[in-house]
Amino acid sequence: MPTPKAFRLLLFIIILISAHGYTQELRVGAAKRIITPSPLISVSGGVGTPRPASIKKGDLFVRAMVLESGEERIAIVNVDNLGWPAALGDRSRALIKGIPKKNILIGATHTHSAPDAYAFPDNDGNHAADLKYLDHCVVQIADAVNEALRNLEAAELKIAVGEANGKIAYNYYAPDLYDPRCGVIQAISSQGKNKGQPIVTLVNYAIHPEVIGNEQEILSPDLIGPLYDRIEARTGGMALFMNGAQGGMVTADNRLDNNKEANDWEECQRIGNLLADEALKIVSEAKIQKNPAIYCASKKVTFPIDSEMLRYILSNSPLSMGNKDHDSISSTLNLLNIGSAQILTIPGEALPNIGYYLKRNMPTQHPFIFGLTNDAFGYILTKEDFNSFKRYEYVSRTSLGEKTGEILINELMDMIKNNPTPKK
Repeated sequence: MPTPKAFRLLLFIIILISAHGYTQELRVGAAKRIITPSPLISVSGGVGTPRPASIKKGDLFVRAMVLESGEERIAIVNVDNLGWPAALGDRSRALIKGIPKKNILIGATHTHSAPDAYAFPDNDGNHAADLKYLDHCVVQIADAVNEALRNLEAAELKIAVGEANGKIAYNYYAPDLYDPRCGVIQAISSQGKNKGQPIVTLVNYAIHPEVIGNEQEILSPDLIGPLYDRIEARTGGMALFMNGAQGGMVTADNRLDNNKEANDWEECQRIGNLLADEALKIVSEAKIQKNPAIYCASKKVTFPIDSEMLRYILSNSPLSMGNKDHDSISSTLNLLNIGSAQILTIPGEALPNIGYYLKRNMPTQHPFIFGLTNDAFGYILTKEDFNSFKRYEYVSRTSLGEKTGEILINELMDMIKNNPTPKK
């Protein structure tokens, strides 16, 4: 029989062990790799033959953020490209050790001034993509994630969602029909010599980075490059951008008073710097979240392919995308809880109304949508919008089909319903 003093000591130890079991330390790491091709190669703005690039404005990057708490590990990756197919992403996942493949999210900034990552076939079934360059990017993605994993350090989070003000984005089809909210997750070192310094700042905003486009023979990260530069100069940590529901057509607001557009690097800098400043302002007043919980769920979802154009691309691209008959294609959807934030992924360019609906139904004040993540299958519309307006002829033609939006919404709503709600 233990003495009262020994009993109290034993009880104290049990309480400490129990508290440790319920309060896991968060660790965060970040890393990046330059993937600017040298010499320069052609750039792609979408379906069609890539255009030659003779100069560059800014570098292309792969950027990775890894989070760990207890036995849960999550990697969030972005590539400076129009999109990044799972056929390439899965090759990188196979080279990454220590993180479950389903927990590795790979998105694209959607710059229209980067090399073709889909090997879009022409009418004769030929393509102009540089497959050796894509092989190189596959390795660089894995290297960045593996380094971020090695860089893990104790961290706290600041999370905020607010309206980004100023001339940043608009909807080309209906100017005010876009989501002005910007979500920010900032990981801050909580121990050691870098205590109090940001490790990485993630910015989530819906916009087409197409100020320059692919017609000027310029290779560029577009406005995302200056955004990265501005955040990194002001915080000392790495920056990471994840796009949102920017389909149909939420684009950069580079309109001029004379019904023309500014299509130069200076305009990329103006918009990128402004978005960076707004993001840092939004997160500046957020409260520190100590030892926040993280959680990652995934689901494989199949979408039918009704578009003859997309079926042709999938059938003739050398990247082996889609099933054997090319009548459907599968993609991984993720739901993440990171502290008070909940994040849903979308494998393409969802229209703003889909993004608004999903955010409205997420059980948090900090909803995030990661578009163009794990795949990029063109535009995603609701069945009510599909081919309903003349304005939507192009986005309907470059969509998998009428059912895509409804399937996506139902599957993500099911994930919201059947997974834990966010908690700090």
